Amino acid sequence: MNKLTPSKIETMIYVIRDQKVLLDSDLAELYGVTSKRMNEQVKRNIRRFPPDFMFQLTAEEYDSLRSQFATLETGRGKHRKYRPHVFTENGVAMLSSVLTSDRAIDVNISIMRTFAKLRHFFCRLTFPSLNASPSMKRTRISFFASCLND
Repeated sequence: MNKLTPSKIETMIYVIRDQKVLLDSDLAELYGVTSKRMNEQVKRNIRRFPPDFMFQLTAEEYDSLRSQFATLETGRGKHRKYRPHVFTENGVAMLSSVLTSDRAIDVNISIMRTFAKLRHFFCRLTFPSLNASPSMKRTRISFFASCLND
C-alpha cells in the first residue's frame, strides 16, 4: 500500500448533514476491499453502527454529490445499484472492530489522525486567540470540549 497521507484522506472527507463523513466506496478503496464486501461486514454488525456513526445518503444528497465530480461514466453498469452509506469519525472508528486486517488497522489509524488534525485546525480557526490570555482558561476548556463534540 502506498503511504497514506492526511492530505489524501482530507480530499475524501465531505460535510453532509453538518457532519464530516467518508463515503463507503472511498473507505473500501483505502481498505483494499470492495464496497459490497465492506457493507456486508457492516450489515452483519449493524448494531455497532447507529445513525450518528453511519447513514445512507438520500437520493438528493447522492445526486448533489455526484454532480460535484468532474467526470461521470455513462452506460449500463456504470453506476451504483444502491445509494452509498457514509461514515462519521465514530463510524470509521467502529469499522476497526469489524475490519481487522493489518491494512484496515493502518488505514484507521491514518483516518483518525486526519480527523484529529482537521478538528484541531477548525478549532484554532474558529477561536485563534484562546492562547492569548491565562484568564481565559475556563473559556478555553469549554470551547475545547465543544470542538470535541462536533
